[in-house]
Amino acid sequence: MKTVLITGCSSGYGLETARHFLAQDWNVVATMRTPREDILPRSQALRIMPLDVTDVDSIAAALAEAGPIDVLVNNAGIGVVGAFEATPMEHVRKVFETNTFGTMAMCQAVIPQFRERRSGAIVNVTSSVTLVSMPLAAAYTASKQAIEGFTGSLAHELGHFGIRAKLVEPGYAPTTRFTQNSGVRIEDMIPASYVAFAEPIFAAFAKPALVTRESDVAEVVWQAANDSSGRLHFPAGADAVALAEMAGSRRG
Repeated sequence: MKTVLITGCSSGYGLETARHFLAQDWNVVATMRTPREDILPRSQALRIMPLDVTDVDSIAAALAEAGPIDVLVNNAGIGVVGAFEATPMEHVRKVFETNTFGTMAMCQAVIPQFRERRSGAIVNVTSSVTLVSMPLAAAYTASKQAIEGFTGSLAHELGHFGIRAKLVEPGYAPTTRFTQNSGVRIEDMIPASYVAFAEPIFAAFAKPALVTRESDVAEVVWQAANDSSGRLHFPAGADAVALAEMAGSRRG
């Protein structure tokens, strides 16, 4: 049985991805900042571990306990929505610490074992905001765009050792806790001068034509983890697929 380590498994995409890999008869190391034993089905193939991707000691401890893994899924992330002018730089740095530097730190920590075995896969979960420019998401987009460029470059050097690097780009999933884990309130980041601009955007988000489900992302992460082609980008969810096609036609 192969083993996957997934970050950010307490809810949303990470939780559903852990369930999906378990259903495919993989050993799953489900990590989260505060471990919860009650959110995943009991299984001898499942281990739940604490992991803070912004803490190098936490990363080292989790990987030592996990032992050899075949796939790393970097899913842990922080959402932020609001006018950039009103977004405290302290919070921008917090977003980058998790979404960008945390992902990079996890990659750097697992690459040695993959390189020694000349096998393995890294799946970095970003967002459909990297496919087209979206309003009120400047800081979040920047944190995810950095990982897009990082992974594209990383794929070349890791490919020399038989290691695969992939990007999964989920769309908008209203059922996730995207903004709840940010630590700041959306209303605090929409100053009065931005209300007229923001209201129609939030109204559109309330009635999206297409959305992404957690199961969509889990299935695409599974596909990316097992893909042996040179494909890098994997949009996940009906809206993300539509955006990727639109972005491709514009570039063409």
